[in-house]
Amino acid sequence: MKFMFMIYHDENELEALPEGEMQTLVDSALDYDDEIRRSGHYIVSDALQPARTARTIRVRGGKVSTTDGPFAEAKEQLGGFFLIEAKDMNEACAVASRFPPARIGIIEVRPVRELKHS
Repeated sequence: MKFMFMIYHDENELEALPEGEMQTLVDSALDYDDEIRRSGHYIVSDALQPARTARTIRVRGGKVSTTDGPFAEAKEQLGGFFLIEAKDMNEACAVASRFPPARIGIIEVRPVRELKHS
C-alpha cells in the first residue's frame, strides 16, 4: 500500500538555524533517504522551496486566478514529501518517525487513494 508523508516546518525556525546545524540536518535527511531506499519502502521524495515561492491556482466558473504564496495561513508550511510503500499505517508511521528533521517539524502520514477509470 502506498503512503505519502508530508513534512511541515516553521520556515523562520529553519532559516534561523546556524549553517552548520542546517547542514547536519540536511545530511541526516539524505542519510535517511538512503536508508529507506535500502529497506524497500522508498518510491520518491523531495524537498520544496520556501512557501514564499509558491503560487495558488483556483479555477471557478471557468476562470483561473493565481495568487502568490500558499493558500493556508499557518505557522508550519509544507517543506517536503516522501511517497513510500508500506504494509499498513503502523509501518508507514514507523518509517516516517525515523525521519531526522521530524524533531523540528511535523509529519502528516496519509494513505494514497488510488483512482481508477470507470
